[in-house]
Amino acid sequence: MPGIDECLLDAMRLPGARGAGVVDWISGLALGTIGESPNGDHEATAAEAAELARMAAEHRAFAATTQVPVPDVAGGPAGRGHHMGRVDQLLPVEDVIVTNRDSYHIIRFVRTTFDSSVFMHLWLDRDEGNLALARIRLGEIAERLVL
Repeated sequence: MPGIDECLLDAMRLPGARGAGVVDWISGLALGTIGESPNGDHEATAAEAAELARMAAEHRAFAATTQVPVPDVAGGPAGRGHHMGRVDQLLPVEDVIVTNRDSYHIIRFVRTTFDSSVFMHLWLDRDEGNLALARIRLGEIAERLVL
């Protein structure tokens, strides 16, 4: 199972990749970076991307609209086991995509066994990259990431 460095190397193998990072979206700290940074400073880029990720993750307008069965919480009626009506709160958003005239930014949330407060950020050249392919591959990389 690959760690941060190996996953970042995999992300940089994508066509058009200019830079990548693994970031904690609660603190805004970069856990690992590789390649270039859009503003020349990986830490500042991580903090700015974390603000965007936090906004998407914390606002219900962007959450999944399908309801999933969730185990009863302590104190719930005995014997039920599950109830409908709550949305999976761990990762309400899969990814965020920002486009501009010369590049794409893909923020992919990473599901973890603890608090799922990590995302991968890929900066992709618009002329050389393939947004659809990069989104799919970044999702696969994020699923393999072990923290």
